[in-house]
Amino acid sequence: MQRVAVITGGASGMGLAVAERLASQGRKVAVLDLDGDAATAAADDIRQKGEVAIGIAVDVSDRPGVDAAMAKVRAELGQIEIIVTSAGFDRFESFTDITPEAWTRMIEVNLTGTFHCIQSAIPDMIAAGWGRIVTISSSSAQSGANRMAHYVASKGGVVGLTKALAVEYAPNGITVNTIPPGFIDTPMARAAAARGDMPPIDAVAARTPVRRAGTPEDIAAACAFLCSDDAGYITGQLIGVNGGWYL
Repeated sequence: MQRVAVITGGASGMGLAVAERLASQGRKVAVLDLDGDAATAAADDIRQKGEVAIGIAVDVSDRPGVDAAMAKVRAELGQIEIIVTSAGFDRFESFTDITPEAWTRMIEVNLTGTFHCIQSAIPDMIAAGWGRIVTISSSSAQSGANRMAHYVASKGGVVGLTKALAVEYAPNGITVNTIPPGFIDTPMARAAAARGDMPPIDAVAARTPVRRAGTPEDIAAACAFLCSDDAGYITGQLIGVNGGWYL
């Protein structure tokens, strides 16, 4: 069955790897991203492999925009039964330097954006009596992180939202889980390292128990399982993909 999967933040990094993995498994994939050109390019690349994909520009903090994007997915691909919320951003600054505006924007994108996307898509899953929701949180919500209080708070909220929805929608055949990635080698991580906001990739990898950095494909593999029929008895869980950190 060609189920329809929506991946937010799907044009790069972990989101792109998830979109490619789900498409390779026969899902019809909608790549949603703030960068519309990148979303279109990602969908084009997926279609060149003979798979089904569309790209849509959307700011997940804009509820009318999110609703319009989900309507476009339904019109072009069909009923939404899988959503992976990978859209988000990070920022490093001391707690006392965080402005109310910076705090609000972090929550709007990372937490409220997750709320918007799930609430807009979930009626399809309720109607189908089947659904898979995977949020991308962060291992920093478990460990804390220096100079990232607003980011950590936003991702902690994603964990709480995941658990609440798992309880509420389990009777509807909908599972809701979260993947809090550990250290993953992504463009966002490399940009942070280049700015000096975090140690170099190789230095962190050397301290990781498995002695390497994670890859977007590591996240995609776990996500694909959680989105499958085989994961129907797994809900409300944090599936740490972290190379042995935070055990």
